Amino acid sequence: MQAPGRTENCQIGVFAAYASTLGRALVDRELYLPKSWTEDRERCRTARVPDEREFTTKGELARHMVLRALVSPLPIAWVTADSAYGQDNRFRRLLEQSGVGYVLAVPKSQFSVGCSRIEGLFAQAPDEAWEKVSCGDGAKGPRVYHWAAVRLPAVAEFDYQGEVPHRMRWALARRSISKPDEIAYYLAYAPLQVTVQELVRVAGARWAIEECFQAAKNECGLDQYEVRRYVGWYRHITLAMLAHAFLAATAHQVREKGAEQVRHPGQSGSQWRRFGDSWQLVVPGPPTCADIEDGVTR
Repeated sequence: MQAPGRTENCQIGVFAAYASTLGRALVDRELYLPKSWTEDRERCRTARVPDEREFTTKGELARHMVLRALVSPLPIAWVTADSAYGQDNRFRRLLEQSGVGYVLAVPKSQFSVGCSRIEGLFAQAPDEAWEKVSCGDGAKGPRVYHWAAVRLPAVAEFDYQGEVPHRMRWALARRSISKPDEIAYYLAYAPLQVTVQELVRVAGARWAIEECFQAAKNECGLDQYEVRRYVGWYRHITLAMLAHAFLAATAHQVREKGAEQVRHPGQSGSQWRRFGDSWQLVVPGPPTCADIEDGVTR
């Protein structure tokens, strides 16, 4: 689930929860109404905004979506978001109380348990603390950065079950390889067995979410709403999300079938095989251990 990937103009914005069980799909949404709207009740009535709808901060909207996701059948294991939500102490506490792991971006001025500004914490990190790790594949291949991680002191109220620790807290930093002065910071909350590489992977999931939003805009018109009513906006966004979910699930099924065909190729009587732009004659040889395990004799 991720709150910051949003479509927004000067008046309204959309927040969407994200799931990747069957490809990348948007699963929830909320309309952000600024005070310029909610304090103008006549304007709200004209747009059919319910009278009970009052000003709600983006952080509160995100918390509502998290709670809905947690009571849904979706297997929610992690939450990631940008620094607008990562620096929100109430947002982090909700996740900790719910037992959900998170990797949340925070500003460089962020304070946390047992440390001063997170920027100063990593300024003291030795060179060997920075490791080159990929946080996922991008359009041009793996997204590789230098990452450093440090374990933070535990909080008895949230990190222990009785006297036994069951969660740990981390601070992470992501440094650009080509531009070392560009550093992003994160706070993480995770089960004891989770590795730093897993935390890095979760942090990198935000790019996949942004790509999901872009695909929904390009393919399903997520941001092409021209509506005059509150209900009309929700209908448009919901239908666009439904269409995108259908496309994501269909594409996932096609990939699964294709992978199945690749894993189990049909037997061919011909000894000719294509290699790139040429053909080669494959001479049968004695079966290898791998061939026997796969049930294939070449």
